Amino acid sequence: EVQLVESGGGLVQAGGSLRLSCAASGFTFDDYAIAWFRQAPGKEREGVSCFASRDGTTYYANSVKGRFTISRDNAKNTVYLQMNSLKPEDAAVYYCATGFGAPARYNSLNQNWYEFWGQGTQVTVSS
Repeated sequence: EVQLVESGGGLVQAGGSLRLSCAASGFTFDDYAIAWFRQAPGKEREGVSCFASRDGTTYYANSVKGRFTISRDNAKNTVYLQMNSLKPEDAAVYYCATGFGAPARYNSLNQNWYEFWGQGTQVTVSS
């Protein structure tokens, strides 16, 4: 059974940092693309960043480029999202998602490509 468990969310002041973790189990980590999405109240879910293939190709939403960094620890089957210089508009529930294979670039941050989802972790940014 594929499971994704996010952690690391919380309350932070604008300009601060958080590191989110996504612990994965039930599948061969290298065979799956894995991504971070977020959803703020009243807004659609949006892709933030992803590992699109086993060669480590990564993609970022323009809104987070230069501030967020995705990384992974294959030994721990865990993906991280380091978030720096946080802004109030980054506040959202952050979700980890995965799907088998490697999405084309245009699908890399498309929620419809991803099959399995975690329960989410709340990030709140105070101004």
